Amino acid sequence: MQRTTLTEFSKKHGQTEAARLLGMSQGSLNKALKVGREVYVTKTDDGYEAEEVRPFPTTRRETAA
Repeated sequence: MQRTTLTEFSKKHGQTEAARLLGMSQGSLNKALKVGREVYVTKTDDGYEAEEVRPFPTTRRETAA
């Protein structure tokens, strides 16, 4: 089982092919890369799977107007 960052995965396969392998659109993959989401891709027996690392609990701070 090999785990790599989404950035490295997309550089290796190209954005269009990486998106196809993950079952998503190229545009959504590009947006995830641009905003710097912490996503890791793992090769499985069935193909590839991706997971995102996020802080827990995820809360948004309210800003005062």
